[in-house]
This record gives sequence, C-alpha cells and structure tokens, in this order.
Amino acid sequence: MSLAEIKTAVDRLSPKEFAELVEFIRERDEDAWDRQFEEDVTAGKLDDLAKKADADFEAGRCTPF
Repeated sequence: MSLAEIKTAVDRLSPKEFAELVEFIRERDEDAWDRQFEEDVTAGKLDDLAKKADADFEAGRCTPF
C-alpha cells in the first residue's frame, strides 16, 4: 500500500477510528523514541552530556525546580 493510498484511507475514517489511529501512531512513535534513546545510552552517546550535568551540579550551577 502506498502512502497516497493510506492518506486516502485515513480521510475515510470515522472520527472515532481516526482518534484510534492517532493514538496507535503516537504509541508507535513513543516506542521508537524510547528504543532510540536506549540505544544511544548503551552506545555511550550521552556520556558527555551526563558528565557535564554532573559537573554543573557539583559546581552549584543548578537551581531547584
């Protein structure tokens, strides 16, 4: 199925079906983001940011929320 066909099918959904589709896509997107974040953490891609945050905290450059 092409993207054009999917868009046409989406246009034909009832409001309830459209809301269900939106929720389904939102969940898939969040899951993909979580997987990418975990991969980045495991690969050490965030280590420099964590070190900087720790250094800022230790130096007193953080404020409470």
